[in-house]
Amino acid sequence: MTAEWRKSPQDFRDALNIRETVFVKEQGFANEFDETDKTCDHLILYDGEKAVGCARIFPDGGTSWHIGRVAVLPEYRGKGLGARLICEAEKRVLELGGKMLCLSAQVQAEGFYKKLGYRTVSEPYLDEHCPHVRMEKVL
Repeated sequence: MTAEWRKSPQDFRDALNIRETVFVKEQGFANEFDETDKTCDHLILYDGEKAVGCARIFPDGGTSWHIGRVAVLPEYRGKGLGARLICEAEKRVLELGGKMLCLSAQVQAEGFYKKLGYRTVSEPYLDEHCPHVRMEKVL
C-alpha cells in the first residue's frame, strides 16, 4: 500500500470516487462534496494502481486541524487501512505545525476513533440522516 497526498489543482478524483462509493452509494448521503474539497489536502491509499481509501485535512483555526471524509472501500475493510489513514493524517498535520485534530465522527465509528486516542467532546447531533459526535485529539 502506498499513500499519496494531493491538493488542488492536482488530480484528486480517486478520493472523490471512493467517497461516492462509501458515503453516497453505500450510506445514502446527499451532500458529500463541498467547496472545502478545492482547498484541503487529500490523502489517497493505493493498493498497486487501485485507490482503496481516502481522507482529507484542512486548518480549523490556530494550530487546530480538521480531518474528515475518512473512507475505505468495503472490500478493503478490516485490514487496518482506516487506522493507517488516521496515522498518515496525524503525521502530515504535525509536519504542517498543527497540534490538534478535530473530526465529526459517525456515532457508529466513535469506538474506532477512541481506540486511536480521540475523545468525544459533544453530544450526538444529526448530519443529514446520521448521528455524529465531535471528537478531538491533541497530537
